[in-house]
Amino acid sequence: MMKIALVSPYDFEHPGGVVNHIRSLAEEFERLGHEVRIIAPASHREPLGDARFVPIGRPHSFPNSGSISRVSLSLHLAPRIKEVLGREKFDVVHLHEPFAPMLCSAMLRFSDGLNIGTFHAYAGRPGYWLGWPITTYLIKRRNRKLRGHIAVSIPARRYAEKHVSGEYTIIPNGVDLKRFHCKVAPLAEYRDGYLNILFVGRLEPRKGLAYLLQAYRRLKAVHSHIRLIVVGPGVWFRRKYELQAKLLGLKDVVFAGPVSFSDLPRYYATADIFCAPATGHESFGMVLLEAMALGKPIVASRIDGYASVVTDGQEGLLAPPKDVGGLVRALEKCLESETLRQEMGARGLVTVQRYDWPIIAQRVLEYYRHTVERCESIAQNARPMGLS
Repeated sequence: MMKIALVSPYDFEHPGGVVNHIRSLAEEFERLGHEVRIIAPASHREPLGDARFVPIGRPHSFPNSGSISRVSLSLHLAPRIKEVLGREKFDVVHLHEPFAPMLCSAMLRFSDGLNIGTFHAYAGRPGYWLGWPITTYLIKRRNRKLRGHIAVSIPARRYAEKHVSGEYTIIPNGVDLKRFHCKVAPLAEYRDGYLNILFVGRLEPRKGLAYLLQAYRRLKAVHSHIRLIVVGPGVWFRRKYELQAKLLGLKDVVFAGPVSFSDLPRYYATADIFCAPATGHESFGMVLLEAMALGKPIVASRIDGYASVVTDGQEGLLAPPKDVGGLVRALEKCLESETLRQEMGARGLVTVQRYDWPIIAQRVLEYYRHTVERCESIAQNARPMGLS
């Protein structure tokens, strides 16, 4: 059994793709008997009462590639990092976004063990991340300490390869099929004969909700019995989108805000169509997996990250990003054919099985073992002749 550190640069109290990925990996690793520590900045000492959590740094919010990143930019993390590494003596230090300041980059600097990096991003400039210059020299110097490179998708690998040399293995994000499944009960208040279009995501510009509201206005003029349900955190942008809906005169739009861990699957169960109109900067699409796990047809933007999960015309329909007309046509096609919705939902149920977290976690563990064997082989071959 191994002792594993899972390191995130992002505030572990705030939901997001990397945070959810790490939490799920930790649960699966522990289920298999491994000892796990989660290292990340956090607003409070133990977010959600997670006893595995080791806080390092306090997060601050900064705009980044059309989103908001919550990271620690402290220059004084070294003593705490050295203390944790010396005390815990990890077999594996698995850094998610290994060059992101400041925590992951500093952890990589001081960790002399088996360092593995997972690259999630598909946007921005690693050489100038959040305004902090990361020189090519520094990337090369830190990269020498990485023994393995994982990318969550082909788009993420292509992006990482532009800046960080290495041999990359693609291991995607996963979905918890024990939590997201077709037996989840829908929310009764929305089962009233209306067709529900569901949006799930942080309320920020790159998720594309502004375009969905415009498309919904055109659809509502023809299909009176439809409803748009918007789920996701974001106080400032929520006010902006609520104002947009009011100015457009939209009816039957529900802003549910952030919903509980237990209620989120019920919103997917309530949906007749799941819509993800992101404008770009997505390396994957975890919300697409969640919708598929509930057997829901998908309408999404034709961007690289989403196209790596959904095949157009199979599990869903893909429309050009920022194209309101294309979004209207795709949604209307789904609204007008229950048969099409059922067929795409059924295909999604088949596709999503290979993303179950036990399968993904096992692939990550196998990658750890493979990397250990490779490093041992390299060390043995480098040993001078005549020495044992």
